[in-house]
Amino acid sequence: MCSHGHFDHTTGLDGLAKYLGRANLPVIIHPEFWNRRRLVLRGIEPLEMPTTSRAALEGVGFAIVEDRQPSFLLDGCALVTGEVPRVTGYEPGFPLQEAWRTDHWEPDPLVLDDQAIVLNVRNEGLVVITGCGHAGVVNIVRCARALTGEDRVCAIVGGGGGKRLSRLRIGPEVPDHTRIAPGSMTGGTGDDDHGTMTVWHLRHVRRVATISGSS
Repeated sequence: MCSHGHFDHTTGLDGLAKYLGRANLPVIIHPEFWNRRRLVLRGIEPLEMPTTSRAALEGVGFAIVEDRQPSFLLDGCALVTGEVPRVTGYEPGFPLQEAWRTDHWEPDPLVLDDQAIVLNVRNEGLVVITGCGHAGVVNIVRCARALTGEDRVCAIVGGGGGKRLSRLRIGPEVPDHTRIAPGSMTGGTGDDDHGTMTVWHLRHVRRVATISGSS
């Protein structure tokens, strides 16, 4: 499963493909994964992000499974959320982002292709594994609970969508004993962390894997 289409979550597929060879490995992808995208920041020209190519993925041996709906991995042991409903009102997604639609750029803050993986641990509750978490941690937790019927959350692992995983925000959703392991795109002490990290990321990428390119 690819959590979403941003290049920092896809360029590693090049190495995986080379390691596996032509394995015809299924990869679950949201339809908006392929969107052409750019970042719009004050004071500089828009920065277009590398876009993953469907032809390149298929060419190295991946079998693309494209779906917005929830699905299962590993014989039903792991749940892929599919498109996460945006319900909180205070998790803005990725406000810096625009997407190319037919013949023009337009705001695309929701990153609708952002998905997560959910495990249900016996006697413990849910382990929610995000990618960048652009959908918002609380939105993702609510989605996981709705899909599984399990209210207990024992761990959240992964990105916070550019925001701090603050108890002020997730406290009502997640009990104090929940283990939290923040990862990619989890902010530090300020609201501008997301933009700062992303610009650094784009400017310091020395090599875009051959799996990125035009569709």
